[in-house]
Amino acid sequence: MTEKTSVTRRGFLETAGVATGAVVAAGAFAHPAVAKVKGANDRINFAILGPGGRAQAHIGVLLAMKDEGKPVDIIAVADVYDKNRENAKSRTKCKQAEVDYRKVLENKDVDAVVIGTPDHWHAKMSIDAMEAGKDVYCEKPMTHTVDEARRVSETAKKTGQIFTVGVQSTADPRWKMANELITAGKIGHVMQGQTSYYRNSNMGQWRYYPLSKDMTPQTVDWKMFLGTEFGLAPDQPFNRAKFAQWRCYWDFGGGMYTDLFVHQLTHLIQAMGVRFPRRVVGGGGLYLEYDGRDVPDVATVVADYDEGCQVIISATMCNDVQLGEVIRGHTGTIRFEGDPKQGFSVAAQKLEGRPAPPGANTGEGGDRHKPEQPRDDTRALWDHYMECLRSRNPETLCPAETGYAAIATVNLGVQSYREGKALFFDKETGKITDADTSWAKKWEKVSHERGKPNQVIGWHAGYEGSTLTPKDYQKLEGDWVDGKDPAEKA
Repeated sequence: MTEKTSVTRRGFLETAGVATGAVVAAGAFAHPAVAKVKGANDRINFAILGPGGRAQAHIGVLLAMKDEGKPVDIIAVADVYDKNRENAKSRTKCKQAEVDYRKVLENKDVDAVVIGTPDHWHAKMSIDAMEAGKDVYCEKPMTHTVDEARRVSETAKKTGQIFTVGVQSTADPRWKMANELITAGKIGHVMQGQTSYYRNSNMGQWRYYPLSKDMTPQTVDWKMFLGTEFGLAPDQPFNRAKFAQWRCYWDFGGGMYTDLFVHQLTHLIQAMGVRFPRRVVGGGGLYLEYDGRDVPDVATVVADYDEGCQVIISATMCNDVQLGEVIRGHTGTIRFEGDPKQGFSVAAQKLEGRPAPPGANTGEGGDRHKPEQPRDDTRALWDHYMECLRSRNPETLCPAETGYAAIATVNLGVQSYREGKALFFDKETGKITDADTSWAKKWEKVSHERGKPNQVIGWHAGYEGSTLTPKDYQKLEGDWVDGKDPAEKA
């Protein structure tokens, strides 16, 4: 096994903001005016919208930066739950604490917001914040629906505000390094990627978020939580489980599709060099967790791309043996280790053409690549985002366009599962339609015309690893017309 030269975290962070634009972002955006660039000593003031749960980690990072002497502060918080709001105000020592986040957006001193609310609020808060001139760090998933994701992406482009989705794994340099190998043709035409996020729990997934007696209609602004007046969720009676364990219910989240699949899918499509799928189908069901939830405990999404490849995302919440992360090309296979520090391997394929029994090739061996990992991926994500805020570089590690692509894929899986149909997605218009026979017929047509494969974003290897070498006897193929052998020369 051959060890490849590592890249350092410093080198990665120094180049990631600009050099990885073609890899990390689906496309480059025009940079805002240079006059908006912040100086190294200009303080960036944050507001935390939804400071319970995951947002606590982000508060910790920002407070650590402040303690290190960096010009950053948290000056406002907003939450519908009295306890969350007061605890966050106490921890951050901010002066402004609101139930209604819109009052925070009116604060001219707020430069950027962190959104850690339930999924169904992400889009409205993100759009409102950007239109108010605030930059946005939005927890994953970017939005609750595909159409919301499109609108957030469009708003980011229109306003020029710096937007990122908090998918911490995008700070892992393995995905960029793998993409560089792929686009250089080192594994040939990319055929398939697979990823998974398996878990287990004896109480039911997400039921470990505790319910407390003090969660009542008097301490929780239930009307604001629902967002019914904004069309975010249907009106319904107050329910502690739906408030604290909202990931279990379609009105507020998407279960493992949006909470877990987005983690894995985002970095996988960055590595492969694809973004929006063309055809998606989702399967699964509620097979064990019969505790009143809506979302399935077993699910698989299969997404097909115009680039001529496929992604498989699979999970169950009742067994934690992983499927593993693999990218398969015609001439090679990339296997990502479960421990990021162990990097990934690139193993060559034997193009023999002979049948092999299942399990004969597990993708072991090959060259090992071990880029240096950040000490903490959430902090690395924040370090890069802060650089983008100061330079006004919109190409964050997970910009809105990438968040849109991830949401389109997983939410089409949700829709397919719930409606029982395969779906097409038009990346130009955002339109979703029922799938038909055209997908299969399209590829059959390419084959019959002896066409060339489509390639992933950034491909620069010509047809390396993307063509076949037919045997001489293949010249004997062809239709017999009027009894004439097509192999005979005229």
